[in-house]
Amino acid sequence: MDSSNQLNIDCSVVIPIYNEAPVVNELHDRLIKTMDKTGLSYELIFADDGSTDGTLEALKSIADKDDKVVLIELRRNFGKAAALAAGFDTAKGRIIVSMDGDLQHLPEDIPNFIEKLEAGYDVVNGWRKRRVDNVVTRKIPSRIANWLASKATGVNIRDFGGGFKAYRREVLEGLSLYGEMHRFIPALVAQQGAKMIEVPIPNIHRPYGKSKYGISRAFRVAFDLITLRFLIGYITRPLHFFGRAASFCVLAAFLMSAYILYDRFVYNVPIFVAHAPLAGLAAVLLLVGSIFISTGLIGEMISRIYFETTNKKAYAVRKIHRKKL
Repeated sequence: MDSSNQLNIDCSVVIPIYNEAPVVNELHDRLIKTMDKTGLSYELIFADDGSTDGTLEALKSIADKDDKVVLIELRRNFGKAAALAAGFDTAKGRIIVSMDGDLQHLPEDIPNFIEKLEAGYDVVNGWRKRRVDNVVTRKIPSRIANWLASKATGVNIRDFGGGFKAYRREVLEGLSLYGEMHRFIPALVAQQGAKMIEVPIPNIHRPYGKSKYGISRAFRVAFDLITLRFLIGYITRPLHFFGRAASFCVLAAFLMSAYILYDRFVYNVPIFVAHAPLAGLAAVLLLVGSIFISTGLIGEMISRIYFETTNKKAYAVRKIHRKKL
């Protein structure tokens, strides 16, 4: 996000949207009514992610009539994370609200999110407290995924997957989104010390159409969760990550070697007759351990190059306090 975009707008509402033609007019009308009541200056940013059902045409018509609407037309379907990133980069507000474009998120809830930000929080996360989805295909996998995400990231929230969130602009500065990382934004900004709160929101059935997510999403989320765990815990010290794996390999190899040598010198058991496979495994584990250490050292050098060449800081300052003169 480029901070130079800011032009004293109070709130930007970012809606990534894909094939939602039946709802865009109702969504726009409800957003306008809700935001007008807040008394804030605002903009509505629709990021069309390569829609093929007439959504883009409907949004173009809306944008031609409403100067508060900003329409981003992506060249093709890049995915929700990319559409959100495009919206965030375009947003000019000091407050940024993200929500889905299928009317499962109620625009009327936006003032509750803004109120929490004004109370001092940096991030407000919508929590679908009572899910209406199918128990087997959505509820149970969602609970497992949220539990794993909470344990892996150390961020204690109950709904990582929901797209209804609000942020102070500064916590999104420099944030890069790809893959399925949009669902882990709270964890990424928590790494910088952002104050976060969850607010319950209704979870309703889609008024039109079907969900665009299938079971295949679980695999993408799982891989991104592994990436996220590394980014949060070890981006500034990758050797610690690979060194831990190396230590397990070396310890296992040491124990195997000790057992083989004990048998050899105490009971005079020939190593290559009785323990050839075990000896081979110990040698392989030592080799793998050295590879892990080498990878960690390479990671350390890459990490230092990244921070030094990009001027990226390994810390985030909330505020500097000085005595007033």
